[in-house]
Amino acid sequence: MTTLTTIDENNYEAMALMMGVNPNQKAKGSTLPRLRIWNQGVKNKDGKRSVEVVPAGFYRLEDPDKAMYFAETVTIRPFLQRFMYKRYNADKNDFTKTVMHENLQVDLKDTAGGFNCGKPAGYIEDFDSLSDEMKEAIKQIRRVRVILGEVEMNNPIDENGNAVEVGTMPFIWEVDNKTAFKTMGEPFNQLGRQRKLPIQHKITLDTSEQELQTGGAFFLPVPSLDLTKAVVINDEDQKRFSDFLEWIKSYNEYVISSWTDKSSQSATADEEKLMSTVSADVFIDVEDDAA
Repeated sequence: MTTLTTIDENNYEAMALMMGVNPNQKAKGSTLPRLRIWNQGVKNKDGKRSVEVVPAGFYRLEDPDKAMYFAETVTIRPFLQRFMYKRYNADKNDFTKTVMHENLQVDLKDTAGGFNCGKPAGYIEDFDSLSDEMKEAIKQIRRVRVILGEVEMNNPIDENGNAVEVGTMPFIWEVDNKTAFKTMGEPFNQLGRQRKLPIQHKITLDTSEQELQTGGAFFLPVPSLDLTKAVVINDEDQKRFSDFLEWIKSYNEYVISSWTDKSSQSATADEEKLMSTVSADVFIDVEDDAA
């Protein structure tokens, strides 16, 4: 006997589960404000002139609703850090990224269905022995130090150069410049030597200008760790820390899902290629004379 269930359009949660749809599926997009050093600056047109309203080298914070705030210096309170690889794909204008992990000593699944964005596992003792194609691929792969925490924009302005008020906000910062990666590791190493937790202290960030051989310039972070004052951890911090861990978990689940899809597609393509090169005679059953 078949039991019929009436479709209730007003009860999405129950009906979605019944129909095999996950109503709590999370999108891959980030809901955390993103912090970065803005190397280009911001210029607005004043009549026929182009006027710089935000100098290059300011920190930029972009929140989920696409509002942007700038400040010459910022003060961060790091809650935790993770590590990952990423690689820019010029042909698609996007990035291949790996899962986030506590260190880079293990192979990390990536969104392309491989590991480490194509970087060979382990330490490469003889880089010159690699093929030119592999050398070029490795040069495009960046180590990323991912810092999550709270940020205070010091004397913030908007993209028009107007002063604004910005309270303390959560943030994520993907530090992928080779020098900046090491520089931003120093405060964490110092905290480790002092046996102090990152969440207990604040780091003020300035920038320093670096000239490019081809002309122009870019900016690197200059951190200053304050060990004289310890921040008291409260209940709100506990919740925010849990939220950050949940965010990382959700992000990693997205990467692993992409890895599964892409790796299965690659396996299917390999199987089809193999089948096309194997003679049909291989699959002719041979009868057992003893049967």
